[in-house]
Amino acid sequence: MTEFVLAHLSDPHLGPLPTPRMSDLLGKRAIGYLNWTRNRATHHASHVVEALIADIKAQRPDHIAVTGDLVNIALPDEFALARRWLHSVGPPHDVTLVPGNHDSYVAATRNYFLRAWADYLYGDNAQVVTFPFVRRRGKIALVGLSTAVPTAPLMATGRLGSRQAAALQETLSQLANEDCFRILLIHHPVKSSRPAHHKRLTDAKTVLQIIRTHGVDLILHGHDHRHSLNWIEGPAKLIPSLGVPSASAIAHGRSEPASYNLVRITHEENRWHCDLTVRGFSRKGEHVQEIQRKRLTGSHPAQG
Repeated sequence: MTEFVLAHLSDPHLGPLPTPRMSDLLGKRAIGYLNWTRNRATHHASHVVEALIADIKAQRPDHIAVTGDLVNIALPDEFALARRWLHSVGPPHDVTLVPGNHDSYVAATRNYFLRAWADYLYGDNAQVVTFPFVRRRGKIALVGLSTAVPTAPLMATGRLGSRQAAALQETLSQLANEDCFRILLIHHPVKSSRPAHHKRLTDAKTVLQIIRTHGVDLILHGHDHRHSLNWIEGPAKLIPSLGVPSASAIAHGRSEPASYNLVRITHEENRWHCDLTVRGFSRKGEHVQEIQRKRLTGSHPAQG
């Protein structure tokens, strides 16, 4: 029997926010800065995400996936802070990252994450960052997408775009012929139980059609700052799509408290099994603990 354990966290919104210059606070950043100082700074805390990372390491997963929004208003100094944080989580071989909308918050720094965090965004044997990328860890294929695009003030939408969508179709078509468990990593959910127009993935219909045609085995996302499990139509079965609260959300804030997904994937007798354990803070917030345990898949035939 083959076993692989993957930890998934998202949206750490790392603080403290560096002191911006007045020239930095133009357009959308001005609104984001006010939102941070009056709201996010009191609902997100560095000690929370530190406790979560410590618990993840205690579980000894084989790999860690981070689905975006490391920074807040994409000030240049935020990317260096986030890189130091990524190193504290683990080396690039053991940690896979995809960006979120806050990581490409404004046009001026839209590509900073590509330079600052490149080692965590490379596909196998790649010399440049491209999306989608594929990282194979044994029989696990991690497929990373970018929905990170600058948007207008008060908007938090995401988009793949036609070029990335075409590449995704080709990538999933190839993986469908391999004996592997395919995990799609994306910041914006392809389907949300509480859809919001200003936060949506604008080309979700295209992505859903690609998944419906070629299939994956699991989708992991962030963005909504809450626990979620939605089922996506695939070519032969329904596909679980998992969201997770912000990794830095305090227990008594306005959103669900910080937690992460621990996914245990096994391959036995030509079948894949996938079990979920959610670990994080309760509303009381004393310490990280097990929140939920659930079997996601159990008997669908392995591909190949």
